[in-house]
Amino acid sequence: MAGKGEEEVYVASIDQGTTSTRFIIYDRHARPVVSHQLEFKQHYPEAGWVEHDPMEIMESVKICMAETLGKAAANGLHVDAGLKAIGITNQRETTVMWSKSTGLPLYNAIVWMDVRTSSICRRLESELSGGRTHFVETCGLPISTYFSALKLLWLMENVDAVKAAVQAGDALFGTIDTWLIWNLTGGIGGKDLDGKQLLGQHVTDCSNASRTMLMNLKALDWDKTILEALGIPAGILPKIISNSEKIGVVASGFPLAGVSISGCLGDQHAAMLGQLCQKGEAKSTYGTGAFILLNTGEEVTQSSHGLLSTVAYKLGPDVPTNYALEGSIAIAGAAVQWLRDSLGIISSAAEIEGLAGSVQDSGGIYFVPAFNGLFAPWWRDDARGICIGITRFTNKGHIARAVLESMCFQVNDVLSSMHKDAGEAGEVKSAEGEFLLRVDGGATVNNLLMQIQADLLGSPVVRPADIETTALGAAYAAGLAAGVWTKEEIFAGLHKDNTTVFRPKLDDAHRKKRGDSWYKAVSRSFDLADLSL
Repeated sequence: MAGKGEEEVYVASIDQGTTSTRFIIYDRHARPVVSHQLEFKQHYPEAGWVEHDPMEIMESVKICMAETLGKAAANGLHVDAGLKAIGITNQRETTVMWSKSTGLPLYNAIVWMDVRTSSICRRLESELSGGRTHFVETCGLPISTYFSALKLLWLMENVDAVKAAVQAGDALFGTIDTWLIWNLTGGIGGKDLDGKQLLGQHVTDCSNASRTMLMNLKALDWDKTILEALGIPAGILPKIISNSEKIGVVASGFPLAGVSISGCLGDQHAAMLGQLCQKGEAKSTYGTGAFILLNTGEEVTQSSHGLLSTVAYKLGPDVPTNYALEGSIAIAGAAVQWLRDSLGIISSAAEIEGLAGSVQDSGGIYFVPAFNGLFAPWWRDDARGICIGITRFTNKGHIARAVLESMCFQVNDVLSSMHKDAGEAGEVKSAEGEFLLRVDGGATVNNLLMQIQADLLGSPVVRPADIETTALGAAYAAGLAAGVWTKEEIFAGLHKDNTTVFRPKLDDAHRKKRGDSWYKAVSRSFDLADLSL
């Protein structure tokens, strides 16, 4: 709450993730004061397919906003009067197609980890002269099931309602940010507080656009050559904007109608901003997947070690763009959910720390969570999950620990590639000459996981007091555009509470032996996709 005589000032974030939606309200010091979170249903129509209901996602946002406001009022916070802006952050790549005339989805959203497009990938690789890396120089991304363009092609080729809408000029494409903004700013038939007509804003920000495989990284616009090569009409695509600017106002019918939506970033880019990562600094977010980004400054750095070139953030229409190298890991926290929901080894995610801590080590067990293939730096959609090294000595504690270790080994693989691509000159080190890994995301509450990460990495791991840096980054972007904070205030450490540092305890020889064994396990996971046929 504001001090005596001080106006109450708030900024809010919509954090729309892969498994849940949250709404968080921050005070003028960027401290979270009230929030609400809601899980939503995951749809698995076939093996390797993952879908969300876009209408359920929209409803979850509305509920989270209303519930948060109810909690705020109960706590005596005058949020309605003091809320200056709302920022949006979202699961990236997940693809929605909807009707411009009805406002209704034409199909379920196809989620980022879905692999139904693997045959389209193979076809494009064989047809295009550059194969898998045909578009890399332009958009920074290889041809992969991961990216929105492939999901859009699948919808255009396989869903009659989408085909018809595209032909009739009635189709709109967007990632989740676009779908949320279009609806929140009026959709079809929306009105403002004075009853005037609002038209839904069909926009996306440059960080989300950089994950579609359709945006020119340097121009920050849709690339005509890529659109022509893939047969995607430009008319269905949203306008690309920066991460920090006034986008529109919330329409009547939603909580907080009239408040400006002033910031938007894909979740990993938002976490990078929330962690205050500037050139040469890296962060790793541990959620459903794990995502490691290294800010490379104002120049695009191309990877020769399996990483992606992407936008870091652009904090205003007229300011320079920061770029990043990214390594994306499909399965991190999702493997813990699998232990809980599919195997029943644990009854809650929090239990894994105690179970994994009940053994000294993994007992020679290596778990490779290639449930839908492997992302960076391997890019093998023919890989499948394996657990090897099992003996009669093995118990569920060893398996739990191997699951935690699998997250850390995968992060190491990505960081190793980053070191090679960026080189010594591309990284900022501490006063002691150490590379520091900033971490965030729900799984980082697990102290054992963080210690294992430091041990296997051989570098300190730094965890902030507020681990939900994704929502914080979206709040920073919105607050910046609304004049609540300056860029200098944000990067000076507006919200730098105590951090926890985990230092490596493992000796180099043991670390190398563990790494070599992990590579052996990964190689065993390749070429297994046809086992289910």
